[in-house]
Amino acid sequence: MLLPLDGRAIAYDLLGPDTATTVCMTHSLASDSGMWQEQVPSLLSAGFRVLRIDMRGHGGSTPVAGDYTMSTLAADVAAVLDRLRIARVHYIGLSIGGMIGQAFAIEHPDRLLSAMWCDTMPASPPNAAATWGPRMQLVRDANSLEPLADATIERWLTDAVQARNPGRWRQIRDTVVGTTPAGYLGCAAAIQNFDFTAELPGIKLPVLTVCGADDVGTPPDANRRIAELVPGGRYEEIGNARHFPNVDHPDIFNRIMLGWLGSRSN
Repeated sequence: MLLPLDGRAIAYDLLGPDTATTVCMTHSLASDSGMWQEQVPSLLSAGFRVLRIDMRGHGGSTPVAGDYTMSTLAADVAAVLDRLRIARVHYIGLSIGGMIGQAFAIEHPDRLLSAMWCDTMPASPPNAAATWGPRMQLVRDANSLEPLADATIERWLTDAVQARNPGRWRQIRDTVVGTTPAGYLGCAAAIQNFDFTAELPGIKLPVLTVCGADDVGTPPDANRRIAELVPGGRYEEIGNARHFPNVDHPDIFNRIMLGWLGSRSN
């Protein structure tokens, strides 16, 4: 479905009964809401309503030229909730989706029941420009994400996923290539320019962080740090998983996810 907004469109998917509690999900850079494919059936079976939102320039959402910020990306989520008349949600975000989730918790705390931030960071890493600069230049030069696709999938998924489910592996790689350069570059700029470490101790919200043990991009230490900064925050680690533990080990991830949501009051 498409939501028209300021001359552009935000793509979203809303499943489940209108009366159910909503779980709002945001995805990683160069992905889309399809990255949560393994989670949706479990959430629906548990009685939740599921809202998945594509970021600007990702999936079916229109790209916007220029640099983005975590605040503007969080405002897109708020706009979708407003238009759909959804007052409060449980929030699940991975990678930049978790960064957006932190911004949302800081700027729109009354809209949240709980937050589960996965394989993410509380602030831009010190070497952000050195890491992201070459990737962004490759995308500009090719006007495509194709040059990044294989290295991206290598960071995201273990070899076991390709061996076990080659169709799913190709689907995720195709989504990387299908991401618009403007959307990628705008979000990459946001990743290099944020720091929530001063605000996280003020969050009054149940927060769980989850991370793949072998995630090198947003490593376990960064996710533990978020849980330490948020009062009462919790941390869970999934072994033998990289940046997408929800795809590498969906059964383990879903057990953690449903246990977390089931322990939260509505």
